[in-house]
Amino acid sequence: MFRLFFAMLQFMSRLPVPGRWSQGLEVNQYVRGIVTFPFVGLLLGALAGLVFIILQPWCGLPLAALGYVLALALLTGGFHLDGLADTFDGIFSARTRERMLEIMRDSRLGTHGGLALIFVLVAKVLVVSELSLRGYSMPGVLAAASVAGRTACVMLMYRQQYARESGMGNLFIGKVSGTQTAITLACGAVLCLMLAPSAGLLAFAVTFIVIMAFAWALRRTLGGHTGDTLGAAIELGEVVFLLALL
Repeated sequence: MFRLFFAMLQFMSRLPVPGRWSQGLEVNQYVRGIVTFPFVGLLLGALAGLVFIILQPWCGLPLAALGYVLALALLTGGFHLDGLADTFDGIFSARTRERMLEIMRDSRLGTHGGLALIFVLVAKVLVVSELSLRGYSMPGVLAAASVAGRTACVMLMYRQQYARESGMGNLFIGKVSGTQTAITLACGAVLCLMLAPSAGLLAFAVTFIVIMAFAWALRRTLGGHTGDTLGAAIELGEVVFLLALL
């Protein structure tokens, strides 16, 4: 299990994970690591939340919230944000399914992708600032948001289809079992309850429902999911969780 965790941490972040910690795992075994997604989110959210706590006394809430958002982006290498932008560039292009998938592969940033990035990043800064003003325990809340986003994205994998013939998302999409899905969701729910006792479980439930609807809409539009849509689900899941706490 520890090797799976470090393999997923290496896969989903830019943290320097020694290769020997995940040694012996083949890429086709990565699907087993889905159950560690909530814990990867816990670590990344806790580190980004620590930046918020350090900056708040010196910079005030808005800049501390901006520091949290920037830290999370740096920790992940903007991996999920890139998926968010590509997904929205594709699905709002009003083209055929095949053309949408081609647009999502294009490295250039379009208008819809840029707008999606702006709205998500600004929403995070504003909501984190507001939650802090309302007296929430921010280290737990910020860690829980990362847990919720990385847990809910399993719904874009379980019993779903991969929209392309090949790609990194194909490691997970359509290959996650019902047991793995249940364990992942249970771990995410428990962590959210522990990290944000007042409303964490309810916010997690709202996140789950919204991402389920997002998965359904994408399947109708694209005929399945890709690695980009997984990244988009993680980013949107974080924002929905934070908004649900309000």
